[in-house]
Amino acid sequence: MFVDQVKILLKAGDGGNGITAYRREKYVPFGGPAGGDGGNGASVVLEVDEGLRTLMDFRYQRHFKAKKGDNGQSSNMHGKNAEDLVLHVPPGTIVKDVEDGEVLADLVEHKQRAVIAKGGRGGRGNSRFASPRNPAPDFSENGEPGEEIEVTLELKLLADVGLVGFPSVGKSTLLSIVSKAKPKVGNYHFTTIKPNLGVVSTSDQRSFVMADLPGLIEGASDGVGLGHQFLRHVERTKVIVHMIDMSGSEARDPYEDYQIINKELKAYEQRLEDRPQIVVANKMDLPEAEDQLELFKEQLKEDGHEDVQIIPLSTVTHHNVDQLLFAIADKLEEVKDIDFYKTEEDLGVNRVLYKHTPSQDHFTITRDDDGAYVVQGKAIERTFKMTDFNSDPAVRRFARQMRSMGIDEALRERGCENGDIVRILGGEFEFVE
Repeated sequence: MFVDQVKILLKAGDGGNGITAYRREKYVPFGGPAGGDGGNGASVVLEVDEGLRTLMDFRYQRHFKAKKGDNGQSSNMHGKNAEDLVLHVPPGTIVKDVEDGEVLADLVEHKQRAVIAKGGRGGRGNSRFASPRNPAPDFSENGEPGEEIEVTLELKLLADVGLVGFPSVGKSTLLSIVSKAKPKVGNYHFTTIKPNLGVVSTSDQRSFVMADLPGLIEGASDGVGLGHQFLRHVERTKVIVHMIDMSGSEARDPYEDYQIINKELKAYEQRLEDRPQIVVANKMDLPEAEDQLELFKEQLKEDGHEDVQIIPLSTVTHHNVDQLLFAIADKLEEVKDIDFYKTEEDLGVNRVLYKHTPSQDHFTITRDDDGAYVVQGKAIERTFKMTDFNSDPAVRRFARQMRSMGIDEALRERGCENGDIVRILGGEFEFVE
């Protein structure tokens, strides 16, 4: 089964907790703090494996959770860092944030990696908080929670050449002739419901990857039929081979078909009309094909497109197959240094986005039905999760952090008074002036 789009939930590992410990050695009267830091949690990493062709591995398992770091130990021993969770994806995979649709990574090269969900930092042990003012702190930090994110994986095939055209014009048959690919072939519409890839070699030792793509129909750019599921795979191709049934065997007009397909390519957002195109006049072994071809050329000339490259072909007799392969290889050499996919707005191929993360100190204060004040915000919630509320010194430190973030002052401005209840995540506190 060909799977080219999935939605998955990734949860990076939490950092291990730091601990509170002290040196207790004979003849060492003032050993001091000796609590070690927790280990870092595992990140979730996507890595390209050129042996994969679909996203099938993610069809049945949609949730992935990385391991947490080990807790710190006494004698200032650091907890073990967790090993990253590496998920393998096929080349051509684009990673998008479900929440805002932002592209996080565009993975095309073998072994290329992108960290999608970052593991949490290990909590600090009490020895990290020692200072001249407090040489023996009796509190430590919990580990930082790992990032959790829902992403969409979208596969865009990495083929040099894309075969396009209406259903039943001979695309699958051509691919089976020129490569070792074995697509399903039949004399009925929509035989191809998934893209097929094949490596093609010419007699002069040139090679390229060709994709037989599902048949287009009118309205595909608006999602009709296979719609965007098909057009997505044309985006990365450098040369488009447009196959037309020149015999008109199914009572279709070859020139009308040619115009409809080009209209759909142009209507799609990725500027597909800019790609070099070779027109293949297929089924030339059938009656009336020669007359139809002459009429087709006249219609092109009338519309000012007489420079279109046309190659007559028969997939039944294999007539002109070699000439087509040479023409494709020549065209690929002409455009090998052009990146059609990249625009000023795009991230571009072979890019991983590492962005500056703005300050997360922003918070909001709302009221619950019972009158309690609810504080929400990434920074304060992160601090809450990293605080050990079984330790009074750690609780006092948390109160100081709230004050430094401006939360105390904001609560007063909202009308919070001495004795009122303040909630953060699952914790309740009494506001004390």
